[in-house]
This record gives sequence, structure tokens and C-alpha cells, in this order.
Amino acid sequence: MRAVQFEEYGPPSVLRIAEVEAPHAGPGEIRVAVRASGISPGETLIRSGAMRGLVPVTLPYRTGFDAAGVVDEVGEGVTGVAVGDEVFGMTAMTARGANADFAVLAAWAPKPAAWSWEEAGGAAGAAETSTRVLDRLAVDAGQTVLVQGAAGGVGTVAVQMAVARGATVIGTASERNHDFLRSLGAEPTTYGAGLAERVRALAPDGVDAVFDCAGGALPDLVAIAGDPARVVTIAPDLTAASHGVHMSHGAPVDDTGAALGVGADPLAVHGLPIAVALAARGRLRVPVAAAFPLAEVAAAHELSEGRHARGKIVLVG
Repeated sequence: MRAVQFEEYGPPSVLRIAEVEAPHAGPGEIRVAVRASGISPGETLIRSGAMRGLVPVTLPYRTGFDAAGVVDEVGEGVTGVAVGDEVFGMTAMTARGANADFAVLAAWAPKPAAWSWEEAGGAAGAAETSTRVLDRLAVDAGQTVLVQGAAGGVGTVAVQMAVARGATVIGTASERNHDFLRSLGAEPTTYGAGLAERVRALAPDGVDAVFDCAGGALPDLVAIAGDPARVVTIAPDLTAASHGVHMSHGAPVDDTGAALGVGADPLAVHGLPIAVALAARGRLRVPVAAAFPLAEVAAAHELSEGRHARGKIVLVG
């Protein structure tokens, strides 16, 4: 089968489509014939070498964490899903490799009928991450949440999931994306200098929680929240600890439910069925910024690195 991988750190041009042996579903897993898979901004940093001191990898490294496709193999002990079912989900964090013709999923849910394959292919990671952070921040009805970087792949889903919890959401984005954020249920504002004043004008009673998807503004975000414990970032911001801010990244869990990995949070895989339920009610869509053929993965990474894509970037075919 074809799979995206890189054998050395570097620019998007180091990515290759390799012919590799197809994986098989182990106990508790399923395999899908992939129809679409997501591009992860975190993996663009891994590929570039920017994260080599924090995220050691074994080369060659196969990319891709979330995918959607048709089940063609069911592992031992798996119930509730059958060959031929349409699903979306995530690989094991230690395996990855979803940017391929076939992928083994460790967590999955039925593909909502309302979603295209492109939407479903980029949904699982965003739904899991959004749920993980919103849970940690204990976001609930009646609260006000600031989502920094609200027009990106995770931000667009986080806005909708927070709104579905009954929260009032303020989202930062460039002005060209403000009407788009309003369509998702957020009150938009621009990022950058003067953010605290703009947020105060929109939320005179204060902000209960801050979900940072973008990075680079933690001092302002802490000032807006009034307490670093009320700020969680998913950006790879090495200054987070010095500001008292938790940097959330997912990891597998052991038999006790503890996360495996320094500073890691357990994966919020319960976010997948939540996403399915919201999609069925027309309350969650997965905006797709662009879809590229698998062979054009380098162009997809280039677009992701530009940090201006509105929604998810996915690979198809």
C-alpha cells in the first residue's frame, strides 16, 4: 500500500509516498480503507525537526493521526462494528500512519451521514482535542470562553463544541474570518495588540476559560483569564510552564487510567460519539480548508505551515 513518510527532517519536500506492507488490526482495533485523512500541524513541526528535542521519533516516520474510511478488518474482541461500515477515528498515538491507503484505528465512531469523507477524515483529532481541553477547563453552560485561533482546524470544532455546552464563545481570527466565526456561533475579534481591551468590551463580566489553539500570546491570555489555571494551550509553546499554563497533548493511558507521557493528558476519545450526536442535530460541522490527493502531501504541509488555513487540511484518495 501507499503511505506518507519522511526519512529525514526538513521542509515539506522530504515527504515521500512509500510502498509499504499494509498493517493489520490487532486486538481492540479495526482497519479501514482510508477515504480521507487529516494533516496535523504538530506533525509539520515534527517533520521540520523543530520538535526533535521534545518528540523523539524513529525514522522513517509515517504521518497521520486521524482518518475516515470503510472498515475492512475487525480485530479480536471488537464489537459493534462490522466490515463495510463507514467510520472515522484515530490511530494509536504510538503508531500513527493514517496518511495511507489503509490505517489501523484504535478509537472510532460511525461516520455521520451529514459529513463528507473530507470532513470525517479531519474530524477525530479536532473532536478529541476540543473535548480534552474543554473538559480540563470544565466549560459548562453560562460560562464565557475565549478561543484563541478560532478559525483553525481545532478552533472551529472547539467553538462549536463549547457553544453546544451552552457557553458564550469569543473567538480570535483575522477580520476576513469574522463572519465565518459568527456562523459557528462565536463572537469574533482580532488577535494581537489590544486583545485584552477588545475582549473586555465583549465580556465585561470577564472570561471563565481560555482555550489557546495558536500560541504566542500567553501573557495576554493569562491576564484575560485572571488565573493561569483557567488557560490551556495546545500550541507547542515552550514558555507555557513559566506562565503557569498547562500545555495539553494527548497520550495513551495505562491500566489505571493515568496518561503515559510527561505532562500528557489521557485522550478524550469520548469526544467522538459526542461529535456524532452533535452532527446528527446539525450542530457540528468540520470546515475543510483544502483537500489534496495523497501524492500532493508536500503541498498540504506547505499550506498548514502558513497558519492561515480556515479549518482542516485533508488528504484524499
